[in-house]
Amino acid sequence: MKIEIWSDIMCPFCYIGKRQLETALAEFPNDEFEIEWKSFQLDPTISPQPGKDVFTYLAERKGMSVEQSVEMHKSVAERAKSVGLDYHFDKVVISNSFTAHRIIQLAKTKKLGDEMEEIFFKAYFTDGKDLNDGPTLLELAERAGLDKAETLKVLENENLFLSDVHTDIMEAQQFGVQGVPFFAFERKFAVSGAQPVETFVQTIREVLK
Repeated sequence: MKIEIWSDIMCPFCYIGKRQLETALAEFPNDEFEIEWKSFQLDPTISPQPGKDVFTYLAERKGMSVEQSVEMHKSVAERAKSVGLDYHFDKVVISNSFTAHRIIQLAKTKKLGDEMEEIFFKAYFTDGKDLNDGPTLLELAERAGLDKAETLKVLENENLFLSDVHTDIMEAQQFGVQGVPFFAFERKFAVSGAQPVETFVQTIREVLK
């Protein structure tokens, strides 16, 4: 079964959704699943904002108080903890995910897309890594198993895998995807958002019928 996942590595619910899906897939040990990660950007216009924390950034973007933003992030962190993830929003470095998406596209050609997504998610939400930083992206890519020279080419040439990222985003628009994570199962059924494990289990059962 092929499962396509539109996701942004700056999206906290995408990491949670990844864990929920993985738990659901464990219910089907005798079935084979092909996971393909698709690029999506929640905010394509975002730029690095040194010195600004994610609480202030979201407050300004959503027109809320910083206190409200802090409480909202606290709630998300608690939900992440319920699926075994350790979020540290106080360490998050605001960045544009486009370059990271191009590296994910490279990883997909090596069948390392899932590994790259996992490493980028953890780097962003748990470790407070700066994903604007080329050397940091290179280090994380190598950790996923990517070749250093090939990754450097992607970092140095903004046109490499550019069309692949745009194609994924255009596909999402054609499907009417309003937000991520968005999961398509054999392009027959879809799940939008970080739904409960049982929702994924039921959807997979429907596809397998």
